[in-house]
Amino acid sequence: MNQSINPIKPTKLAVFDFDSTLMDGETIEILAHHHGVGQQVATITAQAMAGELDFYESLKARTKMLQGMSETKARQICENLPLNPGAHEVVCGLKTKGYLVVCFSGGFKLATIYFKKVLGLDAEFSNTLHCKNGYLTGEVGGEMMFGSSKGEMLATLQDLLKILPADTLVVGDGANDVSMFAYADKKIAFCAKEVLKKQANIIIDKKDLTEVLAYV
Repeated sequence: MNQSINPIKPTKLAVFDFDSTLMDGETIEILAHHHGVGQQVATITAQAMAGELDFYESLKARTKMLQGMSETKARQICENLPLNPGAHEVVCGLKTKGYLVVCFSGGFKLATIYFKKVLGLDAEFSNTLHCKNGYLTGEVGGEMMFGSSKGEMLATLQDLLKILPADTLVVGDGANDVSMFAYADKKIAFCAKEVLKKQANIIIDKKDLTEVLAYV
C-alpha cells in the first residue's frame, strides 16, 4: 500500500547578505587586491554600499577591472575567504528554530556556492564572473545585478514557499540590501552603513553573528 509522504514545510525564512555580513570583507575587493587594482575597486565599492552609486553600474565597473585574472586563482581566493565570527553558529541556530536559511549576494558564485556547503545554507543566489580560456573576461551576469534584485528575489521566495513577512528575517550591511528590508518584519543591520541602519528595526554593531539569535 502506497503512502503519501508530506515533507516538513519550513515555516520561517532568514536571508543573509554575504559580503561583510556572513563573510568578513568584500569578495570583489579581495580579488582586486590580488590583481593589483585593490584601491580603485575599494573606492567604488565604498560609494556603492553607501548608496552613492547605482549598484549595477558600480558592479560592472569593478568586475571590468578583474579582466585577465586566472580563473583558478580567483576560485582559490574565493574558497579561502574569512567568515565573520558566529557564521556557522547563527545558521545552525536559526535552523533549529525552523528557519530556511538563504544567502543573497551581489558578489559571486565562486564564493557563495562553496560557502553554501561550508555553512549548510539551504540556497544561494548571486552573480557569475564570466570566464573564457581559463581567465576572467571582466564581464558579469546573474540573479543579483541590480539594487532591487534582493527585494524581488525575496518576494519570489516568499510567494513560492508561502512564508509571510512576519516570519521573515533579513540581515545585511549595505545599500543593496535595502530592497529586501521591505519584505521582512525583522530587518537587521549588521555592522552596517548608515543608509541601511535608517531602514532597519534591529541594529547590531558587534561583529558577532550569534547576536542575531537574540531576536528570534
